[in-house]
Amino acid sequence: MKLRWLLLSLTSIFLLSSPVKANLNTNQVDSADGGSGNQSDLLPELKFIPPTPSSNFLKPTGIPKYTGIVPLGREISELQTPIKALIARNRFLTPGIFFMDLETGDYLNINGAQPFSAASTIKYPILIALFQGIDAGRIKLNETLVMQRKHVTGGSGDMQYRRVGTKISLLETVTKMMTISDNTATNIIIDRLGGKANLNQRFRTWGLQSTVINNMLGDFKGTNKTSAKDLVRLSALITNNQLISDTSRSQVLGMMIRCHNRSLLPSGLGYGASIAHKTGTLRFVLGDAGIIETPSGKRYLAGIFVRRSNNDERATAFIRQVSQMVYGYFEQAKVSHLP
Repeated sequence: MKLRWLLLSLTSIFLLSSPVKANLNTNQVDSADGGSGNQSDLLPELKFIPPTPSSNFLKPTGIPKYTGIVPLGREISELQTPIKALIARNRFLTPGIFFMDLETGDYLNINGAQPFSAASTIKYPILIALFQGIDAGRIKLNETLVMQRKHVTGGSGDMQYRRVGTKISLLETVTKMMTISDNTATNIIIDRLGGKANLNQRFRTWGLQSTVINNMLGDFKGTNKTSAKDLVRLSALITNNQLISDTSRSQVLGMMIRCHNRSLLPSGLGYGASIAHKTGTLRFVLGDAGIIETPSGKRYLAGIFVRRSNNDERATAFIRQVSQMVYGYFEQAKVSHLP
């Protein structure tokens, strides 16, 4: 199926995305607190397609907007009732949920602003900070980085098995961070960006109220924080090029559509749906956030976290069910309004 994710508009507040089928049977490799073995064979080819200009989409209006981009609409009451009923049936789980329609600004918010342990979803804002540096000319994708002993950590990824002193391109490092959620690669990128304090200051300037890096990866105790609403805000900002350029956005989405963990939000999407996203996994929390397009062209932003007891797989099922409900609502609404 041809990619549409990288046909991005230079003038639109929206993005086009390529159809990547929701895959219910792919392996989960994102766990921040579990070893993942040698995964070098999982890394996709490092190749990007430049964006193609288009002008077929809505432009910003003067209406007060969420993040200055999307007009904030109504709360979606049609989803509140079934999802709250699902929550009531899963009292052993604590969710934080925020979804938003890119076209109307209508949203679903259930504890969306509540901070959760970010796990590997913290790699999403780190990625955007990196491409801000690339846009500013301070960082080059083709520069060479050196893996130091302080960078090496366990959990996800295969870079931990390389020798200290190994040289690796920035492009390969950041691609590993996002596709196979490599923790050692993430530490190298954090270091290249000037450390935790510099990144936290950047996050605050973006209006992310709950997002903070307190410890390098792997943060197995879950001290790094974010919220579903923060990550939806981040997605809304990048869809309108508020933080990064069109070229950088195409590269960011090119990495995020290749996230190997398909067990959370993607598992609730229908055939032909597209998603660019980043997951996070710790034994006591699951999270996923990204940008979704339905086969009919409906676009919406998603953020969800679930606090759980020790590796409780019912949290995975919960996220899948919420994703199914939201997807069904948006796709049905889009189809019903087609001429």
